[in-house]
Amino acid sequence: MTKDVIALTPKMPNVWALMASLYAGGSDLDLSAAADGAVVQLHGPGGRPLVSVESPVLVQVPGEAERLLGQAVQAPFWWTEARASTAVPEAEQLAGVVCGRLNALLGGSTWPPEAASTKVVDVSAVPSAGSGQPAVDVVTEHAAVVLIDRPVVALTTWLAEIMRTAVASRRSLQIVTPPQVRLTTAARTTLARVPNRWVVQDPECGYYDGLSGAVLRWRDGAFSPAFAEDGTAAVATAFTRPADEAPGRQLIVALRTARQADERLLLGGALEAAWQALTGTAPAGWGTAEPVNLPWSPRQLTDLARERAPEPSQLIVVGTPDRPAMASIRVTRTTKGVEEDVVLTVGYATGEELPLDRIEPLAETLVREHGLRTMLTSVRVARADLTTAPRLEGPPLPATFTLGPDDVHTVGLDRARRPPVEVRAKHLGPAARPALHYPLGDGSDADAWGRLQQLTAHLKGDHYQPSTPARQG
Repeated sequence: MTKDVIALTPKMPNVWALMASLYAGGSDLDLSAAADGAVVQLHGPGGRPLVSVESPVLVQVPGEAERLLGQAVQAPFWWTEARASTAVPEAEQLAGVVCGRLNALLGGSTWPPEAASTKVVDVSAVPSAGSGQPAVDVVTEHAAVVLIDRPVVALTTWLAEIMRTAVASRRSLQIVTPPQVRLTTAARTTLARVPNRWVVQDPECGYYDGLSGAVLRWRDGAFSPAFAEDGTAAVATAFTRPADEAPGRQLIVALRTARQADERLLLGGALEAAWQALTGTAPAGWGTAEPVNLPWSPRQLTDLARERAPEPSQLIVVGTPDRPAMASIRVTRTTKGVEEDVVLTVGYATGEELPLDRIEPLAETLVREHGLRTMLTSVRVARADLTTAPRLEGPPLPATFTLGPDDVHTVGLDRARRPPVEVRAKHLGPAARPALHYPLGDGSDADAWGRLQQLTAHLKGDHYQPSTPARQG
């Protein structure tokens, strides 16, 4: 298992500050670099891995430390993460001293606060145990297992790198956490992909899947469902316990746009329009991992996607602290041009009214200005802060579906506007080549899924398959 300690400093940790902090265990420690120099590793006697320290990240987005750590820090600040192996008790102390010394030199604070120290740690008696790094706790033929204990598990650069390594080696990523841990939206999306898994270790129920509730057993080098004799998977009682607090609601907008690729193309406009329509503000920041560190800039986002082309770009966007909102953007170069797959989630506390009346005007804007292909809007009962606890949540319920003008043309206007369900399509955009907007429900009607399935089956017909955003949840 690893233990994380984070230094949050107003000044950049320069080379001298880092070196003074890294030698908190004495000059007998060995240093090495990993991840193309982005990570410095501290090794004890015999190459025993003790601590890895990631390159400092300048976080310019307000609210990120509070969102991920529950600790208010004024932006901009530098985020330096140290990860210690708990197989060696002195390693955790060493990580705390590394961050504590950075704070002593540069100001700022440490998370968790009690971990900070400036005392020299004696690691001379640490037994040797080969080389490696305190990153993946267990590697088998089928899985890369990581044990994490922090309030909120985010899609950090470290976790994203482990995921990429696991995929390249044809292994699943399985994170193991205590029951009080929650996932950010980005981390949940990653762990919801097969074959990845969120494993919750509950003192009463043992191990279970934090997203499905299935009881898990360690078998053949990986956690997998424990099936009963009849072939069904048992559900842990901890998963169905009532939440400690009343859940809020989440408004989920999943949309796809496609536009021609040229030097004037600017990405992020559809997401910005949706964000503005639903929250009244623009996005606050964007990045490739959490914490999200860059101020919102469609130009910089476009430049990054262009540099990575033809490989796709997966990006994370966050909002201001006063309104929980988070989005993912996947930019892909296809035969249709440049496609953006966006999933925007906005959180609302119990009793707050959802702005469902703004969805149709938003669809009109996206059709006329941003090359909308499809848009699915749904509502789910879940935490307003957009994190996911290992508890049963209801599925998102559809509210509206919009079919862009190109797809309407492919299906045929007459067919598209006469679905075999009690849904009256509304024309959007130019009359000569309209889009169609289908109201499906108010976000609380479970029958809306049936209407959506009938609608999409009708639109597909025998030869056509609309680019419907994936069902969320």
